[in-house]
Amino acid sequence: MKMLKKTIILTSIFSKAIGKSHTNLLTRTMATTQDDVIFETVNNVGVITLNRPKALNSLNLSMVEKLLPTLNEWQGKKSFVIIKGVGEKSFCAGGDVRAIAEAGRRGEKLGHDFFKKEYTMNGLIGSYKIPYIAFIDGIVMGGGVGISIHGHYRICTERTLYAMPETAIGLFPDVGGSYVLPRMQGKLGYFLALTGIRLKGSDVLKAGIGTHYVESKDLKDLETNLLKCRDRKCIDETLNNMCIKNIKEFSLSPNMDTINKCFAGNTMEDIILLLEKDGSDFAKNTIKMLNKMSPTSMKVSLKLLQMGASMNLHDCLRNEYRVAVACLANHDFFEGVRALLIDKDKNPKWKPPTLREVSNELVDSFFATLPENEELRHKL
Repeated sequence: MKMLKKTIILTSIFSKAIGKSHTNLLTRTMATTQDDVIFETVNNVGVITLNRPKALNSLNLSMVEKLLPTLNEWQGKKSFVIIKGVGEKSFCAGGDVRAIAEAGRRGEKLGHDFFKKEYTMNGLIGSYKIPYIAFIDGIVMGGGVGISIHGHYRICTERTLYAMPETAIGLFPDVGGSYVLPRMQGKLGYFLALTGIRLKGSDVLKAGIGTHYVESKDLKDLETNLLKCRDRKCIDETLNNMCIKNIKEFSLSPNMDTINKCFAGNTMEDIILLLEKDGSDFAKNTIKMLNKMSPTSMKVSLKLLQMGASMNLHDCLRNEYRVAVACLANHDFFEGVRALLIDKDKNPKWKPPTLREVSNELVDSFFATLPENEELRHKL
């Protein structure tokens, strides 16, 4: 009953916002009684709201199983799609890896199901037939990057906080990261992937993760104006008129020469050696960050990025799924989740514990071809 009242109130407010003449065009379809995703249609625009505020809108299997078929259906029916998150803290803080790790310890296959459907969804967004607009206001990490960065438009704000922190939990920059990150300016993507460093506000635009920048206070007006559009020309004009163009310099600009030089190394050992030779405070701090990460994850991630630089998105995702399956059978993923998300002692015991002990054979094993019926397929 409370949800019904809320729906009626929100519908009334939204109708007033877009004008009485459009009231009869507003339809609202709630996802399920769980309401972890809310689907709306406004003026034939599909609006998706991620609705797990207590979990910072992190994706779980339930959400992906609703998003994937809806997105597939909408690209043949809607003018375009807008996706956003509930609340001011987070667009989407990633995938629910804690639930995946806990299920894995019980011998369950939640991770296999989740990653396969999530990556299929990432591939769908990357080849979407209609404009796809993500409001990446607040935290956007991991899975949140996957449901935004492959779309046509990514609107960031001063509250946007981006990171791909997977090497800190024994995983790798997935959700198509092996396609996107190697294509960033210079070696920036390699730096972001291996260190898990965070970018804030306008830096997200400067890095190429966002396509447009607007102050968070103007997001509602931007959405209202976008909902009046019918085609890409109108979308472009609206964004160009409302988004801020003159923003401060990229905070990493003073360090890009060091990043480009050091992260051009062919191996993790080469990268560390180049950072040591550089000797700057930035290089020293970067080494400290790398020393906290899973050695296996860093080597696997570096190989993924190197391979992904010459692969299309779907092939990258297929490759990533093989690596994800291997991670679900590897010690470091469960240990990383334990140390950072469960016990929170921030003291993971990696196996092997050093880069030197991570053999090429071990790294290669993460890329092994799966049985034909287990491989990722992008056909829906």
